[in-house]
This record gives sequence, structure tokens and C-alpha cells, in this order.
Amino acid sequence: MNYVHKVQYYETDRMGVTHHSNYIRWMEEARVAFLQAIGWNYARLEQMGVTSPVIGVSCEFKNTTTFDDTVEIEIQVKGWNGVKLELSYTMHNQATGALVCVGVSSHCFLGTDGKILRLQRTHPAFFQALQAQVAAK
Repeated sequence: MNYVHKVQYYETDRMGVTHHSNYIRWMEEARVAFLQAIGWNYARLEQMGVTSPVIGVSCEFKNTTTFDDTVEIEIQVKGWNGVKLELSYTMHNQATGALVCVGVSSHCFLGTDGKILRLQRTHPAFFQALQAQVAAK
């Protein structure tokens, strides 16, 4: 799945390039869009009592972006073991095709009691939706 982000002026630093912290935010935007695209948006999950904290994140910068650039973010399921979800992000400058950044985020799923959910048992339809993304790789 692809997500597109237009670099905003406030996301740049004094040097005129996108501040590094924004790439992590864009990963989150892409993750939210990904879940929406597979039919499981955050609002739906939260209504079901499911939260999904970030338990790890990495980001490797390849090229800079600047105000008004359009960044295309490809998001894929890198790993899914029924408890931990790993997503990979590949970001390209849409105009030039230059690789901008690659990243990975890791997530688990918690219930309202703060305990880890085993989705196959507690939310089998959501589990299957994530499982289908692994098969689609």
C-alpha cells in the first residue's frame, strides 16, 4: 500500500530540509492509512478496546526532502507472529524518484486492561486481515 505526504513548511528546519523527527510521524500517518485500507481503522480498534503501541522504531535517512516535496511511502507487513507486528516503510521523492528514507516500526496489541492480546483468539477477523497482508507480500 502507498501513502503520499506533502512536506509542510513547518516540518523543515533552519537549513531548509525536513527535520528528521518528521519521518517517524509520516510512518505513523502511513500506518493509520494502512489500517484504514485493510478495513481496521484506529477508531474501530479503539471502540473494540484494542490499542497498538509502538514498541520499536528505526529510520535510516538516504536523501533530504524540502518544503513542498511530495513523498510517497510504501508500507508493507515485514513480520507478523500473531502478537508482534512489524511494518516496513520505503519513502521516495515522488518528483525525482530518489530514495529518501527506509524505516521499520514494531507494534503489539493491548486490551483495555493493558495486557497483550492474542488476536487470533480475541479478535480473529482482525488477525485474519493482518495475516492476509503477510500472504500478500
